[in-house]
Amino acid sequence: MSDEFGKEFWEGHYRGHRGDHHGGGPNPWLVTEAGDLAPGRALDAGCGHGADALWLAAHGWRVVAVDVAPTALSDARNRAKAHGDDVAGRIDWVEADLASWSPPEGCFDLVTSHYVHVPAAAREAFVGRLAAAVSMGGTLLVVGHDASGLREGAHGSAPEAYVRADEVAALLQPVAWQVDVAETRTRTVTGPEGHVETLRDAVLRARRQP
Repeated sequence: MSDEFGKEFWEGHYRGHRGDHHGGGPNPWLVTEAGDLAPGRALDAGCGHGADALWLAAHGWRVVAVDVAPTALSDARNRAKAHGDDVAGRIDWVEADLASWSPPEGCFDLVTSHYVHVPAAAREAFVGRLAAAVSMGGTLLVVGHDASGLREGAHGSAPEAYVRADEVAALLQPVAWQVDVAETRTRTVTGPEGHVETLRDAVLRARRQP
């Protein structure tokens, strides 16, 4: 989403971490917030290795999964094949830069984005593009590293990685959106060497008013 975190950065990131995430599951907030939704058409913006897209497809969703890094998409496709045609056939993998790519408007029952690095100056436009892609009555789910963790240096010190849920909510037009969740949540992760860390996430879920 910025020159620092553009295609070259993410391609290098995923090449350097090939195989690290293949056993990883979906984001817990996706499972919590989308688990009770009726399956339809979903957009996974910034899909990475594809764990979220795979979970959605396995639960009956038709998914458009977008990422800027070819290596991430290649690994995700291979991972999907291992789940069988019923799952893999529900996902369309798209290489695109979310800094400029605009999804089709009003086409998705669920638009979800997790930990996309967005500079503050570009955040309103980014959220606006995601929101515009949600169909009437559909759901927008945005998850980021909570901004309160920035001063602690979690996930490095890049401000692009951090967001506040209430700030994202404020970018949505109140007349058009019902904000159901805008809060900070914690989750526990275990690193490759067994180190356990508690992370704080900003979670925004909103429904587009019909």
